[in-house]
Amino acid sequence: MNPFNFEEKLIPLDEWVQEFVDWLVFNHRDIFQAIKAPIELCLKGFEWVFTSLHPAVIIVLFAFAAWKFAGKRVTVFTLVTLFLIGYLGLWEDTMITLAMVISSVFFCALAGIPLGIMAGRSDRFELFLRPALDAMQTIPPFVYLVPVVMLFSIGTVSGILATIVLALPPIVRLTSLGIRQVHPELIEAALAFGATPWQVLRKVQFPLALPSIMAGLNQTLMMALSMVVIAALIGAGGLGNPVVQGLNTLEIGLATIGGLAIVLLAMVLDRITQGLAKR
Repeated sequence: MNPFNFEEKLIPLDEWVQEFVDWLVFNHRDIFQAIKAPIELCLKGFEWVFTSLHPAVIIVLFAFAAWKFAGKRVTVFTLVTLFLIGYLGLWEDTMITLAMVISSVFFCALAGIPLGIMAGRSDRFELFLRPALDAMQTIPPFVYLVPVVMLFSIGTVSGILATIVLALPPIVRLTSLGIRQVHPELIEAALAFGATPWQVLRKVQFPLALPSIMAGLNQTLMMALSMVVIAALIGAGGLGNPVVQGLNTLEIGLATIGGLAIVLLAMVLDRITQGLAKR
């Protein structure tokens, strides 16, 4: 047998993966529906809040947050951005996108911060977690859209799940980095004064690692926004819809205003969260 005969496929990995996913869908549908339920509930809650509130209330809240955390220039930029998005006729799509992004970031923080703390305090766990994080960051999103759709069907929830896979690694990595950067002498001093490991984590390591954690949250937010258009391909709503529709019908104007709204929203959220991290 010639070991360099690459003309024929000898390892049917694609068939094995297909059979495994089919087995999951057939035998464990209830488990995936249970995973889907809290995400759908969270999304509907945020979506109801953002779409039911008057636009003036949303604008005032964003302007206040920008003024409180990022200064006057960002406040003016936020006001101009939100009014421009409204005048472009994309207000409702923007609110849906905002609900999707906040839901994704919420679940990323819920899972990522504890994982990052565990990785920061355990070399063995960090070594175990690193390949999974590498895979999540390097696999193109289109690759795992297919199993996500098969397991959870099309829709906004599937888009959020795909977003979580892409956006989770930054907050895990930066939380771990922040925990590891706490000076060992501070930990030794706390232990010498009789603090328990939980007290050391809560009163020493976590507060000192908070700037790094907030930087990870900011990066997670930006990566979640980058998935908006891709999530629209599997039925998610929001600002990805005009971009995808413009691509399908070759309407460059429609795609342009959708992309512009995504960029402007990302800039507003980035400036506010960066200001929050600095404070």
